[in-house]
Amino acid sequence: MTGLYPDTRNIMNKSFHMSPDEFRKNAEAVVEWIARYQENVSKFPVLSQIEPGEVYAAFPEHPPQRGEPFEQVLRDLDEKVMPGITHWQSPNFYAYFPSNNSGPSILGDLLSSGIGVQGMLWATSPACTELETRVLDWLVEMLGLPSTFLSSGSGGGVIQDTASSATLCALLAARERATNFASNEVGCDGTLVAYTSCHAHSSLEKAVKIAGIGKKNLRLVDVDEAFAMRPEALERMVEADRRAGKKPFLVMATVGTTSSNALDPLGAIGGIARKHGLWFHVDSAMAGTAALCPELRWTQKGVEQADSYVFNPHKWMFTNFDCSVFYVADRKMLIETLSVLPEYLKNQATMAGAVFDYRDWHIPLGRRFRALKLWLLLRHYGVEGLQHHIRRHVELAQEFLQWVKADERFEVMAPAPLNLVCFRLKGSDEENQALMERLNQSGKIYLSHTKLNGKFTLRLCVGQAQTEREHVGAAWELIRSESGNRVIE
Repeated sequence: MTGLYPDTRNIMNKSFHMSPDEFRKNAEAVVEWIARYQENVSKFPVLSQIEPGEVYAAFPEHPPQRGEPFEQVLRDLDEKVMPGITHWQSPNFYAYFPSNNSGPSILGDLLSSGIGVQGMLWATSPACTELETRVLDWLVEMLGLPSTFLSSGSGGGVIQDTASSATLCALLAARERATNFASNEVGCDGTLVAYTSCHAHSSLEKAVKIAGIGKKNLRLVDVDEAFAMRPEALERMVEADRRAGKKPFLVMATVGTTSSNALDPLGAIGGIARKHGLWFHVDSAMAGTAALCPELRWTQKGVEQADSYVFNPHKWMFTNFDCSVFYVADRKMLIETLSVLPEYLKNQATMAGAVFDYRDWHIPLGRRFRALKLWLLLRHYGVEGLQHHIRRHVELAQEFLQWVKADERFEVMAPAPLNLVCFRLKGSDEENQALMERLNQSGKIYLSHTKLNGKFTLRLCVGQAQTEREHVGAAWELIRSESGNRVIE
């Protein structure tokens, strides 16, 4: 055959799909690959050592015209992709905050992919919705959160992709409550003002831009010596904005800031929110997992006043990315803010108001069956198993803190109530940055940094699923050796 069309005579009986038998064979190879990777992840350089463009250049300029053997794909994964991976699952990963996974969570994700439902409505797969509701109700009990977040009352929870999306949804609901839904109809008038700590996550700044509030209407509140928001500074700002004709509508408190794990005083901030009619959102993305342990729930004191709350099981609770849990005390406000119901989504269960349609609880219409991986994780570890690992991580971080304090070359830069230690050499910013770069380029550990009180500060966060005392001890020995030989015992 000639012309524009290919000769199809030899492929008419070929489906091009991976057959069930081929899938079984290839799936066994992938599971073995993952298991082997987890066994050996500590042997890889934690931070990828490649230069920009190397992975891109390793692959052909044009896509494959014909399918290739799966074995070749796995070889290319090993030889061309893996050198460009920074190993977040390494027990020697101490940068940022953890992004964990675990065996049961990986299997849950595999099941979700295999079932392949699109759970936008209850009707499109009832189990996708109802299992999520049940598991999130379990977490309210497990974390000691207020009963207002239970689905049996006026509130409830939903799994978002990230805390950034949850914060945006909280901001949107707060905006509509403050304007009686006028901003959804005609847009914002420039009077709404939101507040958070100057050490809070940048997600709120992005949210005010997306939501039409504007960066100029986000107030960053001063912090105390522990880098926690000053309630009295917040109240002064709110009152000043009111006098200026502005309309304060939301305050976000943080339990565990990214820079230093600072803990904003929820009780005092919540009281100010109630007094002035502000929506009170609590970002507990990383540190929220600590509340699995009753002795650490003091970090959440005052959360019962929150209108919304977010924490990320995909950070410190061994649930692979993405899985962010978002609770509201009044689900009606959230749903009315986000719901759009075209004709093609109408169905009997939705119209009767008898079910949750989680498409109305977040930005996207479509949604994956994320609850499966969280459900498998909870079934495998139980509360007891998760508590064991969280306590162990906190113990290891506290031990590292004591090692830093005992070495006169270093200084601790912030309180370390949980699993993050902020420290630095007693020297210049340049010396500290050079130290971090040497450590990271060694491939043996990976640290990140922040600036506290204007000083370049190293951060070591203990939170990876496989991290044990031997790894933290080796990290400290490397830090000491790269800082010189004079050590105080």
